[in-house]
Amino acid sequence: MLINRNVTIAGRRTSVRLEPEMWDALHAIARREAMSIHAIATLVDAGKSPGSTLTAELRVFVMNYYRAAATEEGHARAGHGRGGLGKATKAHQPSSLSSR
Repeated sequence: MLINRNVTIAGRRTSVRLEPEMWDALHAIARREAMSIHAIATLVDAGKSPGSTLTAELRVFVMNYYRAAATEEGHARAGHGRGGLGKATKAHQPSSLSSR
């Protein structure tokens, strides 16, 4: 499910549709960086690739933000590197696959 929200970029209001997890991640980043979602969206928009959408660029920004913070210790705590992708896939498995 996608959630549509308005953001203001350099004084211009626009809408962005993202998954709830992406909105949660953006809010967490905004809190950590002491910035508003609007300020983050403005920075991302200013650096976006030609022909790309703000929505796509925000997803890439979130992934790169957390990727830059990832450590080997954090991956081990999350159960990564053992072939099962750890906790990341638990919420996304269809019930028919979870019993395999």
